[in-house]
Amino acid sequence: MGGLAAYSETILEPDLPIIDPHHHLWDRPAALIATLPPPRHGFEHLLRRVPRYLLDELLADLASGHNVRATVYLECGSMYRAAGPAALRPVGETEFVACVAAVTESGAYGDVRACAGIVGHADLTLGDPVADVLEAHLAAGGGRFRGIRQSASFDPDSEVLGPLARIGAGLYRSAKFRDGFARLAPLGLSFDAWLLEPQLGDLVNLARAFPETAIVLDHVGTPLGIGAYAGRRQERFGAWRQSMAALAALPNVSVKVGGLAMVFAGFPSFMASRPAPSAQLAAEWKPYVEACIEAFGVGRCMFESNFPVDSGSCGYAVLWNAFKRLTAGCSADEKAALFSETARRVYRLEI
Repeated sequence: MGGLAAYSETILEPDLPIIDPHHHLWDRPAALIATLPPPRHGFEHLLRRVPRYLLDELLADLASGHNVRATVYLECGSMYRAAGPAALRPVGETEFVACVAAVTESGAYGDVRACAGIVGHADLTLGDPVADVLEAHLAAGGGRFRGIRQSASFDPDSEVLGPLARIGAGLYRSAKFRDGFARLAPLGLSFDAWLLEPQLGDLVNLARAFPETAIVLDHVGTPLGIGAYAGRRQERFGAWRQSMAALAALPNVSVKVGGLAMVFAGFPSFMASRPAPSAQLAAEWKPYVEACIEAFGVGRCMFESNFPVDSGSCGYAVLWNAFKRLTAGCSADEKAALFSETARRVYRLEI
């Protein structure tokens, strides 16, 4: 991953146990990379710089000095089945990740348990018939499958999402989506939500309508500072904070504290010519991290790496150093919740 990964720091609190509740695995072949338009967006730059992130790359990051004990895998459209019913093709991702998990469960790579929990994808707009897809994921996961993520990210400005602009507005409010969403709780499955800061009201509405379903908001709700929002991130902070307070009032919602190293917030550290040290990252992210912890409490907040996506700003070791700087004043119990125990409870991990 070039200079960002090569830049190193002394590991802070190396014995603090960590469960990383959000990372991906992918292998993007050269033929796919060649189809991308000229780089103009962070995601396109990322795919060119990190076309491969599989078990070897993940293990190298996990061995970078922090005490990562386990991870949770989040869907990213990787290794879908090439044939069969379209609705069932995402099950191929769960089959692939379950095999990766089994490799680390063998103990051949030490005590770490990668992909101890798996969050896959299903098209919940299928309504009631999506139950067959959910059952197939559960069977393929070998006891590791924990939930579904279906992203609703949309913005009228196509520059905000770039190649990730794939759907229209209002997915989480649609009746068809909610018919499928209703099938999660009876199977004991949670839901990971990815949407952008201006859309957070949609998630508030969804969480109120389904109080029995555990919902995890990814990436602190993705505050925006690019495209039409360039130079307006601070101006919009108050609106973001109000939306987060509304979500925090709903006990079925937890939040992943991370994702701020992506392009969307527009922080100076993203794709900087010189790697940002953890002290700079902590300073940039501090208002969002502190507001999340204040609103949700440590029992519903979990730090995430979002790797390799967040490698657009830093290496894995530096990212966790930044989180540790941000929690320097926390108690041991508070740190335990933020770095491992909330993730363990929310994703029902037995490790």
